[in-house]
Amino acid sequence: MNSDLLPEGLQDSLPPYAEAMADARRAMMDALASHGYDRIQPPMVEYERSLGSRMDGVQRDHMFRFVDPVSLRTLALRSDITVQIGRIASTGLAAASRPLRISYCGPVLKIRADQLEPERERTQLGAELVGNDSVAAATEIVSVAIEALKAAGVQNISVDFTLPDLVDTLAGSAFPLEASQIDAVRRELDAKDAGGIAALGADAYLPLLYAAGPIDDALKKLTNIDAGGALAGRIKALRTIAGTIGGDIGVTLDPTERHGFEYQSWLGFSIFAEGYTGALGRGGTYAIKRHDGSAEVATGFSLYPDPLSNASQMAKPRKLFLPFGHAPEIAAQMREAGWRTVAALDADDDAQALGCSHILNGDTAETL
Repeated sequence: MNSDLLPEGLQDSLPPYAEAMADARRAMMDALASHGYDRIQPPMVEYERSLGSRMDGVQRDHMFRFVDPVSLRTLALRSDITVQIGRIASTGLAAASRPLRISYCGPVLKIRADQLEPERERTQLGAELVGNDSVAAATEIVSVAIEALKAAGVQNISVDFTLPDLVDTLAGSAFPLEASQIDAVRRELDAKDAGGIAALGADAYLPLLYAAGPIDDALKKLTNIDAGGALAGRIKALRTIAGTIGGDIGVTLDPTERHGFEYQSWLGFSIFAEGYTGALGRGGTYAIKRHDGSAEVATGFSLYPDPLSNASQMAKPRKLFLPFGHAPEIAAQMREAGWRTVAALDADDDAQALGCSHILNGDTAETL
């Protein structure tokens, strides 16, 4: 076995991909900062109990776990930074004014990958608005997520909304279900299995499968479902949020979609873009658990910017070759002007072989 091989789902990021990834992350974080989101940097490793208990739906079996030789307690490598935001908001920033705006960017690691998301390590970047899950909060979060992707050069963006607690809302009022049926109905709706729903005796839920598509049409179908007004608030909220999204963004609704929304409450959304496989990010409303048993509402999103480093979309970097014996003060001036310089270490160094686009001639940059 080749000891230099990397484990499945892990890879090195080489030039020019690594540089493009850094540029995309920087542009996106700048966009979040411009909206007042303050950056935090939690550690990669925490106690497994803390990472696995802050939010509903967080799967402990996705985390690498090991015993800390110092405390003899179980530690885990984070698979989701959002959970750490919950801890920080409930401890170090518990006394901070609400709503609390936080941003973050860092690597996450999970034990297993799947066909849609084969990477086991990836960058997670996002923003959380802690202390508010209103329509206004959701509107801000969606718009900021879109702006962050645009800042990284992403075009032809689309947003797909969902209602993660839809079954719970209807099961407790308009379309009653036994407690033992709720999870099964959720699964069949998520699988888009009309036969499975009928077999459960939950025919009232069948129209939800067809209330999907472009936002206006989908909301009309959702409105036509006789739910005794149970969905009126959700429909009004979706109309308001969707109405603030620019006309250059595609907006759709799939009210029963739950994949990736294990801990969201009344609203969830996925963001896609032409030319990229799978979702570039997800977000929505959720609750942060405190150790005293109470909970705090929040709204946020997570983006996964690594796919944005598509080499075919990158311009060749402007690198200025500094011949052997060049004047250091001229080189410093060129760097101040924005050039990336590569200095020759001997007279035989070749500018083109070193990936340079220009060469310094006196005090002038000449194209190679």
